[in-house]
Amino acid sequence: MMRRRAHFDIPLSQDATGRFLPWIIALMVYLAALALAVSLILSDLARRWDSELSAGMTVQVAPTGTANARELDERVRKVMDTLSASAFVADARRLSDGDARALVEPWLGDGALLTELPLPVLIDVRLADGADIAGLAEQLTRAAPHVTVEDPARWLGDLRRLARSVQVVAVAIIALIGGAGVVSIIFAASAGFAVHRQEVELLHVMGATDGYVAGQFQRHMLRQSLLGGGVGFLLAVATLFGLEQAGRGLGASLLPDMALSLRDWAWLPVVPAVAALLAALTARLTVMRALGRLP
Repeated sequence: MMRRRAHFDIPLSQDATGRFLPWIIALMVYLAALALAVSLILSDLARRWDSELSAGMTVQVAPTGTANARELDERVRKVMDTLSASAFVADARRLSDGDARALVEPWLGDGALLTELPLPVLIDVRLADGADIAGLAEQLTRAAPHVTVEDPARWLGDLRRLARSVQVVAVAIIALIGGAGVVSIIFAASAGFAVHRQEVELLHVMGATDGYVAGQFQRHMLRQSLLGGGVGFLLAVATLFGLEQAGRGLGASLLPDMALSLRDWAWLPVVPAVAALLAALTARLTVMRALGRLP
């Protein structure tokens, strides 16, 4: 039995059939890493939405054309008294006029329109556990007219479904990329085996086992995939970092925070690692099957 050596007895590095394999793997790792990053970001956003929005709501007390400031303040006082007396409310805080205008400033600008526009009084409400939002809304509308309750649970479900749908698409993209990578490795290993069939048969004559020959292709594909996967991973990191830096210049009210957390960054190296292991295993199985068909 031939002793396993570190060098290659089959000149696979000189094979033109696998010359572009590292670049193919680099592209696949790049796309898979971006898809994984999107999935992780949406998962973080969904968790933040659940923790921040599901336990709160916003109450709007709208000004009317005939009401003066005193009447508006009286209606706001009644709403605040109702909220304070309700067992469904843990805390209620009236937003200042400056805070309310800051919420609409990204859409209206800071010109005369924003200054002259009559804005509703906004009340940020933190709900107690098991709060009956419908019942609370009915109490508020009885306490004062022109009161609107913005329950985030109405559209939070739509956001969850949207996030899940995009995550499913991202996982499907990763699966398709993995499938395409397996096909590419099978093709490259099969082509390399066909090109170097004479060397393989010579190694058999010299006493090499099927496992030793398959190991030659396995280590070669592992080296190629590590090279291509490393390049693709670095390009993905550079792309995500650039997008994160560009997003910092946007207003927080326009877009949610799309930055990756440290835990999310730790998941990204899994992509090139899995790609390398998948390439090595696929190459070995492909060559072992081809060796089994030899006479």
